[in-house]
Amino acid sequence: MGATLKDATAIAGIGQTPFAKRLPESEKTLACRAILAALDDAGLAPSEVDAFASYTMEETDEVEVAKAIGAGDVTFFSKVGYGGGGSCATVAHLAAAIATGQASVGVAWRSRKRGSGPRPWTNTRVQLPTPAQWTRPYGLLRPADEIGLLARRYMHEYGATRDHFFNVALACRNRANQNPAAMMYERPLTREMYMTARWISEPLCLFDNCLETDGALACVLVSAERARDCRRPPVYVHSVAQGLPAQHHGMVNYWNDDPLTGPAWTAARRLWKSADFGPEDVDVAQIYDAFTPLIPLSLEGYGFCGRGEGAAFTEGGALEIGGRLPLNTGGGGLSEAYVHGFNLITEGVRQLRGTSTAQVPNAATCLVTAGEGVPTSALLLRS
Repeated sequence: MGATLKDATAIAGIGQTPFAKRLPESEKTLACRAILAALDDAGLAPSEVDAFASYTMEETDEVEVAKAIGAGDVTFFSKVGYGGGGSCATVAHLAAAIATGQASVGVAWRSRKRGSGPRPWTNTRVQLPTPAQWTRPYGLLRPADEIGLLARRYMHEYGATRDHFFNVALACRNRANQNPAAMMYERPLTREMYMTARWISEPLCLFDNCLETDGALACVLVSAERARDCRRPPVYVHSVAQGLPAQHHGMVNYWNDDPLTGPAWTAARRLWKSADFGPEDVDVAQIYDAFTPLIPLSLEGYGFCGRGEGAAFTEGGALEIGGRLPLNTGGGGLSEAYVHGFNLITEGVRQLRGTSTAQVPNAATCLVTAGEGVPTSALLLRS
């Protein structure tokens, strides 16, 4: 399937609302604003939309959104599970639908009021799924607790330190400081601030954790041929992948022989198999950063370095502009906004258009990844 999807579709438009800790609008209103902005960016009318893709955790649905924006007859719609693991897969599903003739104009979106709304794990009225019955009663209540466990094991096995995690946090914050849309715009981070910050779930401190954000984002997909006639330069969907490894257990992954070999490894094998280039050819990366340790784990999984080398990879400014792999150039989930990773997709598009606030010179290829630690997905984009 990857070969048939290669460069067959393109992202023609992107849109977003402001990001804030608290926005007054409903999630439906925010969703519609982001979608309409993306359609305007592409120069397409809402009535041309005939496909939708979103997350299973999305509170808005395609029926209400389609009515509200004035879409025409819809011939394809899908939802992808596993929270942040579904971001890139929404684009992949639309690409498959358009490439196979099931639709012509697709919209993917994520609208969220995480900043002002409840946390999913606080709803004690919902019966725990079976895996959680073996973790929640013993103190792993939040994603931060589960990733904290993986982070401690990574530190123990491969010598990662808090300085390595700081490198990740700093790179994302530095890029957000350049991005007027980012929640952390003009709010610098120092090593002293990081090292003295309060614990969230040791060894993860405040700055190892993503933001809590209200906001929405969307993108518009069309065929490669049609994209060339749209308002903005096309950004081609070169390769797509999803990954659910054998015997996977979300976040903690401890049924696996090696819990630190997460879904990224499974997705990466499919992603690179279907691509015309490899990790060494990626100009800029947007790697899911709900927590800083996910970056070194993902760097290994997607083949930028060897097993256990992800922490060392972050040294010497490697993740900064001009480094080995400029990362999360809008600020990512750590410092721009946390909307289940969708802002990584839109920032990837801006990089390949040459319009990022932290532009990588002559960027022509971009890796975008979804949440590591859960069943995941990834995209390779090219200009």
